[in-house]
Amino acid sequence: MAKFKDSLEYHSSGRKGKIEVISTKPCQTAEDLSLAYSPGVAEPCLAIQKNPEDAYKYTAKGNLIAVVSNGTAVLGLGNLGALAGKPVMEGKGVLFKRFADIDVFDIELDTENPDEIIKACQLLEPTFGGINLEDIKAPECFYIEETLKKTMKIPVFHDDQHGTAIISSAALINALHLVGKKMEDIRIVVNGAGASANSCAKLAIALGVKPNNMIMCDTKGVIYKGRVEGMNPYKELFASDTHFRTLEEAAVGADVLFGLSAKGAFTKEMVASMAPNPVIFAMANPDAEITPEDAHSVRKDVIIATGRSDYPNQVNNVLGFPFIFRGALDVRATSINEEMKLAAVKALAQLAREEVPDSVCKAYGNQKFVFGRNYIIPKPFDPRVLLHVAPAIAQAAMETGVARQPIVDMAKYIEHLESTQGKSKEIMRMIINKAKSDPKSVAFPEGDNEKIIRAAKELVEEGIAKPILIGDRMKIEQKMADLHIELDVPIIDPSDSDKTDGYANVLYQLRQRKGLTLSESQRLLRRKSRTHFGSMMVHKGDADALLGGIDTHYPETIRPALEVVGKQKGLSSVHGLYMMVFKKGVYFLADTTVTIDPTAEELAETAILAAEKVRMLDIEPRVAMLSFSNFGSVNHPQSKKVRQAVEMVKERAPDLIIEGEMQADTSVVPELLEGFTFSKLKTSANILIFPDLNSGNICYKLLHHLGGAEAIGPILMGMNKPVHVLQRGDSVNDIVNMAAIAVVDAQTA
Repeated sequence: MAKFKDSLEYHSSGRKGKIEVISTKPCQTAEDLSLAYSPGVAEPCLAIQKNPEDAYKYTAKGNLIAVVSNGTAVLGLGNLGALAGKPVMEGKGVLFKRFADIDVFDIELDTENPDEIIKACQLLEPTFGGINLEDIKAPECFYIEETLKKTMKIPVFHDDQHGTAIISSAALINALHLVGKKMEDIRIVVNGAGASANSCAKLAIALGVKPNNMIMCDTKGVIYKGRVEGMNPYKELFASDTHFRTLEEAAVGADVLFGLSAKGAFTKEMVASMAPNPVIFAMANPDAEITPEDAHSVRKDVIIATGRSDYPNQVNNVLGFPFIFRGALDVRATSINEEMKLAAVKALAQLAREEVPDSVCKAYGNQKFVFGRNYIIPKPFDPRVLLHVAPAIAQAAMETGVARQPIVDMAKYIEHLESTQGKSKEIMRMIINKAKSDPKSVAFPEGDNEKIIRAAKELVEEGIAKPILIGDRMKIEQKMADLHIELDVPIIDPSDSDKTDGYANVLYQLRQRKGLTLSESQRLLRRKSRTHFGSMMVHKGDADALLGGIDTHYPETIRPALEVVGKQKGLSSVHGLYMMVFKKGVYFLADTTVTIDPTAEELAETAILAAEKVRMLDIEPRVAMLSFSNFGSVNHPQSKKVRQAVEMVKERAPDLIIEGEMQADTSVVPELLEGFTFSKLKTSANILIFPDLNSGNICYKLLHHLGGAEAIGPILMGMNKPVHVLQRGDSVNDIVNMAAIAVVDAQTA
């Protein structure tokens, strides 16, 4: 009961329902109003009248989907009617927006007359870029979709049919791969004859299942040639020439059972009677035809998928419709054809065989997902689904001639899709592209760490960097074998490297007046500190950059680097920078990690180094030196220190846009800046220099955890050569991002 109460509370709290409409353009002034409405709106109206395709240029049509339903087949609840089905349609809109950034109007039609639904959709064609039919019962749904596809020039897609078919077909490809069976050899039984079952059967045949190896059942038993009771033209398509009359009979010796029917339709006896290594997709919602526990209690060789999120291998339509429509809209497809559906099937099947990012595992309670019997379908919260399925749909649309606006550069299109997943993706893609233009070698002192090995694999495959793994060679190679990773990269074992003695002599020269003996130097490099060894590689030019710290505390990585690589000449200290990425912009915060109570000189260094790093990313720096005071409003030693730092920076870097001392809100709110007409900073700053480590560290962590910003860093500034520090607990994606930053740093160095 608690779960039901939670659901009602979720839907009723705050603004009622799950969706709202927001403006994408400002409407704050009389001028804004005149452009948004009369008289300015006349111009796009006249342009569209002259050229209807301009509707995609001047309106939201190209990114707007109608979710249309009459509520006659709502989830597993049956004919609830149009109004009661509205929460589902709103939910569909949420999923479109969350997973593919597509806007939705949900349209509930209070009619069971299919011709009225057809007419309503046809009349709505000027408004939408596509139509998603939802929760309309069979057989009317077949007639509605077929008619609309013939008469409309925008894509029409009945998700109950094709969404389930696409996801389950991808899972079927992978299940058969795991059990060593071919599509053309299997015998498949489909239990159910509604919309989903019809489409699943058609798509399985398109993938290679022989029609005479497929048997479809409904509530009255096997659909066979000559049967009269309960038949319609859509069932007739799958009538088999068979002596089987019941589901129980058909299941004997079957390789695959597809369930699109009702709870408990599959029994343990049926499972026991199937062929070796049977595949069962029990997709009835909310309760499956048979539970995985019951299926596995009968035999251990079964692969089973359900429609439920609390079991492995969930056949979830959200893996399909948002990304299918994304690809279709982006090429202005006139329809979603069979080739596009098959492209989605193959893209999903292939993605499930790839290594799963840590971010996906975290979204599912840190579960480990590896391609196999319990993971044959990607997870809905895998951000790569968009980047695989949408391009596959767009490519298939172009190849089959239904794309009105073909994509010229598919690689750039994929980058654009990635940028829609957040500003951080866009920023990091820019950095990664810079890194790929001239990859450099990056030494990883924790070369035997699983995340480092997985990141190294990605860095090599993407051409971002040339990893060097430091550590016990046997441990690293064994870890690679355990992870099923083949990686051709240098592995340096300090205990037997021919470079260790030479490095020890150099380290002794560097630290002999700091209390280090030659024998201690040898022990340090050979056995005790791989970070010292990696730092020495960078110092001697045997690696271009160092990236460490995944297993250690921050000081344990930075101290050896400072002892060996050292800070740049003329600097009083090194400094730490964090990139804070919000939905609509990026800010750079420093010093957030190193200098506790900086002097005016150190603050000036931080500002200049941060500006150099930001320019490296092709962003024009605008620096604000923060304090509790605005331009001398408080005469206190802390604010005077910041004021002195500003003057130092202006002397050393006269072209840099920098202001201060100033309060934090003044630095980022242009309206507040307007009162200070003398300020060189005319718009929001993008680099914020904090007066001490307390304020910088506290601010970046609060912005990250409470403000919704993604924190990328720490980026170490002021080292002689590129050295960067990972945070304990960083994901593989974090490591890849920091490696890309290290490579770009090395390119600049």
